[in-house]
Amino acid sequence: MDSSTNSKLKPVVDQEEAQEKPGRERGGWITLPFIAGSMLGLGLAVNGTTNNLLVYLLKEYNVESIDAAQIANVARGSLNLVPVAGAVLADSYLGSFPVILAGAVINLLAFVFFTLTAALPSLRPPHCTSSSTVGCQHGSPGQLAVLYAAILLLAIGTGGTRFNIATMGADQFASTHEQDTFFNWYFVFLYGSFIVGDTAIVYIQDGVSWAVGFGVCLAASTFSLVMLLLGARYYRMPVTKGSPYTDLARVVVAAVRKGSVQVDAHGGVRYNVGDGAFVTSGSDGAPSKTLRYVGSWLFPEQETFYLWIG
Repeated sequence: MDSSTNSKLKPVVDQEEAQEKPGRERGGWITLPFIAGSMLGLGLAVNGTTNNLLVYLLKEYNVESIDAAQIANVARGSLNLVPVAGAVLADSYLGSFPVILAGAVINLLAFVFFTLTAALPSLRPPHCTSSSTVGCQHGSPGQLAVLYAAILLLAIGTGGTRFNIATMGADQFASTHEQDTFFNWYFVFLYGSFIVGDTAIVYIQDGVSWAVGFGVCLAASTFSLVMLLLGARYYRMPVTKGSPYTDLARVVVAAVRKGSVQVDAHGGVRYNVGDGAFVTSGSDGAPSKTLRYVGSWLFPEQETFYLWIG
């Protein structure tokens, strides 16, 4: 290789090394306190609120029991469904940290709304002393709009944080052993936050006041956001590689567009049949015009199935 070729390749290599070097300097166990603190704050606030949402609707908004149960179920279902979209967005396009940061900010705004609904009497219907909600005044459209906005923001914010915190934490470690250890600690902190949320937060909301309870959730979500930002200088942030669904869609589109092409008109077609072996169209081993299972080969880490499509 001559010197001119070396001069052309050198900037590319240097650029790749420059991109990899910051990744090697970041990450590791120094990021665990920040990730764990962020996760603890969010888990405590979100779990404590969602588990007591039904009671809040019944006691403070005089919602019928059936309607309150439906609202609470929709809220819980959204908290489990929206994170799937958040995970796809983070893995394929934006990266974990930006999505988690946006989710933490939205969660903070949600708890601002919840705290306002509990602290300001104008945002709730008058308290009903009757044991039944029959005859009690229900929330006005404006009051319910603030409440539903808080629930919606909580679902969206949790969608950005719930699964992606685990992904970002695993990205901080290069070895599988360290990732396994991180996940052990991840579940310790996760379920620890659930226990505190289900007991302490619920007790404060029911036994002290809803305003204080939601205020504690607001403080916990603020702490979560602060911890997340404090650790930003230490996080390893891998570059996203795009969505695999985009490539799948391209394959389908190409297959449809070229479905009528007569490949034999351009000469024989070679088919890879596995183990580095090839066959040519027209021979005995070439794929037929039917779809059938032809076998499987076991590899050390996975099992690959080969289908012939003719």
